[in-house]
Amino acid sequence: MTEPAVAEGLWGWSPAAGLRPVEEAGTAGPLLVADSWLVRDGRVRGLDRHRERFVRSCGECGGPPSYRLLQFWEVMTDALPRSGEWFPRVELTPRHVRLRLRHAPPLGSEVRVWAAGQSDPRTVPRRKGPDLDALARVRRRASDEGAQEAVLVAPSGIVLEAATSSVLWWEDDTLCLPSPQLPVLPGVTVALIQERARREGTRIAHRERTVAELDGREVWLVNALHGIRPVTGWAGGPLQAAPPVRAPEWRAWLDDIMEPLPEK
Repeated sequence: MTEPAVAEGLWGWSPAAGLRPVEEAGTAGPLLVADSWLVRDGRVRGLDRHRERFVRSCGECGGPPSYRLLQFWEVMTDALPRSGEWFPRVELTPRHVRLRLRHAPPLGSEVRVWAAGQSDPRTVPRRKGPDLDALARVRRRASDEGAQEAVLVAPSGIVLEAATSSVLWWEDDTLCLPSPQLPVLPGVTVALIQERARREGTRIAHRERTVAELDGREVWLVNALHGIRPVTGWAGGPLQAAPPVRAPEWRAWLDDIMEPLPEK
């Protein structure tokens, strides 16, 4: 395997020094923004969209100016490995812009979900980063119930998203997802899926559904790491998962649109 430009670990960045290893400790302050994606043998999906979301999110919480963030992004991208499977994360704290280079965990092609809708623990639902610890606790609770993920719900019981994924589902030939007016993260992979659906004439609808109303439907959990994972089981409840009829072809398409990282 070709060695990456930086080793696995946490790397702070400055315009003068570039990427330098930093210690994991509490002196950096809270995590304000995070963004992550899959790198497979030097290929990525929607990297420009992750850049736009990261820069926008940093601007929302008083981060460095956008030109500095774009400088960091170029250096960070050059440092990413061109072989193997990786799951890098870019981060903003009150003191640092940094890269956390991680090997990708095992990728899943399906998922079992905890059927008990969890009240939304997030404080900043439209910005990835500040609530990662709270969402990790939700996933641990789901794991205790024999599932890998849990669905977050609004006080009304309406489905929002999962702890680390967007939620989509099919009603007949209509691809459904929660309204963007709800407190949901603007997902990069969801946006790619919606664009394809529009190009091909697949009907898209924003609908309000409870977890119970997903019973018997083809439901997908979608994120930048795993792509599309159809729900093949619901833990802790009477819900039934529909056979994932559409998911295999859409998963193959997501793999096909991965593009090479920019040349160094």
